[in-house]
Amino acid sequence: MTKHYSDKKNGTGTNKVVCAICFLLFSFLWLYEFQADLLAIAQHVMSNGVTQYDRTIGAIIITAVLYILQLCVAYITKLSRRTHALTYFPSMLLLAVLSDIDSEINENTTFGAWLWGVPLLLVIWGGCVWLARQVMPFGLNEEKESGLFSNRICLNLLQMVGMMLGVGLIGNTNAVSHYSAHAEIAIMNGDFDEALRVGGESLETNERLTMLRAFALSKKGLLADELFRYPVAGTSESLLPMQVKPQILPADSIWKHLGARSLTTMPAEKYYEAMERDTLATEALADYRLCGYLIDRNLNAFVRMLPKYYEVADTLPLPRYYKEALVLYMHQTANPVIVFHDPVLAEDWKNLQQLKAKYPNEPERQYRIFDEYEESYWYYYYYKK
Repeated sequence: MTKHYSDKKNGTGTNKVVCAICFLLFSFLWLYEFQADLLAIAQHVMSNGVTQYDRTIGAIIITAVLYILQLCVAYITKLSRRTHALTYFPSMLLLAVLSDIDSEINENTTFGAWLWGVPLLLVIWGGCVWLARQVMPFGLNEEKESGLFSNRICLNLLQMVGMMLGVGLIGNTNAVSHYSAHAEIAIMNGDFDEALRVGGESLETNERLTMLRAFALSKKGLLADELFRYPVAGTSESLLPMQVKPQILPADSIWKHLGARSLTTMPAEKYYEAMERDTLATEALADYRLCGYLIDRNLNAFVRMLPKYYEVADTLPLPRYYKEALVLYMHQTANPVIVFHDPVLAEDWKNLQQLKAKYPNEPERQYRIFDEYEESYWYYYYYKK
């Protein structure tokens, strides 16, 4: 009889330990590895920049608080055996709310649907707890109750997995939001390589991420050589923090890099002209302006402005995308203002035309050109929307 009681007690203890380990690992890793950058931006915005979020300390504190909440819920509800995992629901719900961070968070962000969603979910959970309490005396076959792979542990793990999936579905899992947040924090730390690495293999982007990548590339002196290696969103206006601004990185970091802050919202071209007129422009402004023309596919303005910043000759070095833009311009214009020839690019252009002729079907043609010219300005000019 003593042995039977001990087995039952040990089975319940193992069940609780397994659930606790699952929750603690999931919560910490979710906060530390996946949500840290968005939480840093949320705390910065909500505190008006007064406090900063530390990913390690934040993950530990939040996980500890949520676990203490679970212990309190378990003590009150007395749920055990196959429904013990239900005691983690309030903690998982709060974790989901914390993870549901709007990618465009600002000082006016509200909890929105959570104001009625949380009470509703807690009421439903309360009903499940009541039902679980009613059926708790009717246990499973005692022969299957002990061991790490007992029915009770498997049922609790199934509930834990369901709640974890719920957190994942509710939380902000938008890839571009995470790329952008991570890039901002990397730039703030002076790690421009990391800012460019994150999301570097993805085809997804937005205007804020384009602005941040342009800034990181410019700081490394590579804007005109590598901008179109990445997907580009928006127009030339997107390079400046006018309409779309950084969320945690001070906009003055970008303004200072180019010259001075714009006191009013104005078109990018007006800003560049003002900086040069007032002799405030830095060397970085030239590539911002020229790359802006390329983003807008305004080759005439690009060719008109290029000699102002670069000496153009076949034997002189030019950034990669300026050379590709000139080759494209030469083949589009009957009487080009600038005559430029590069034998390597001439061969590449010839191969591009052969690819176009070889695949008359447009979807297949685009796929083939993408495969060979994805990082070229030519592909951006013809196919990027």
